[in-house]
Formats: sequence, C-alpha cells, structure tokens
Amino acid sequence: MSDHPEFHSLRRAQRRFGMRATILSVGGFLLYVVLSSFVPAVMNQPLFGRLTLGLTLGLGQFVVMGVTAWCYARYMRTRVDPLARGLRSRLHETEGRGRTAAPPQGAGQPLQHGTRGFRTW
Repeated sequence: MSDHPEFHSLRRAQRRFGMRATILSVGGFLLYVVLSSFVPAVMNQPLFGRLTLGLTLGLGQFVVMGVTAWCYARYMRTRVDPLARGLRSRLHETEGRGRTAAPPQGAGQPLQHGTRGFRTW
C-alpha cells in the first residue's frame, strides 16, 4: 500500500498542512516569548484598565490554537478524508478480487501451537 501513488498524495497533503500549522503555532508562541523577553516595555503597555498587550497576546495563544485545530479538522475533512476514502475503496476492490481465488492452504483451520506456546505456520 505504501507504494501506491494515492497513498503518497495522501501523506503529502497531511504533511503540507502539518508543516503550515506547526510553523504558525510555534512561530506565534516563539514571537510571544521573544517579545516578552526582549521588549517588556511594549508588552506592558496598557490597553484597557489593567489589561496589557502582553496579557492580550498571551490569551491570543489560546485563540491561535483553537483556530489551528478548527482549520486542521476542516482541512482533513475536505481534502484528506476524500483521498483516504478513495484509497480505501480501491484497496477493498483489489482485496475483493483477490478473494475470488482459491483460499490459501490451511485457511479456515485452527492454528496449531508448538511445544513452547508459539504459533507454527
């Protein structure tokens, strides 16, 4: 199955989104950490009362993670799942064609156990 071209396109689609999501999420978090470490005066700027820019950006990390998770679910549902369903149906078709042949020797018989409890083939 791993040699199938559709499988490669499925994996490519998963990796493509995974890289984008990772760069966005980790990049946003690292930006927040760098700003907090090197520009604390900017992060301490008040916005509304005691709410500062740093606190707002920190809470924004939850929003970024939520949006990333929502985008992941949507992307997988619209782009990756149809590829996976198509690949699965093609594999079932090929397995179905293979089942019309005679069953392998010993099929349907219980497995025999060796002297040490291992299955013998």
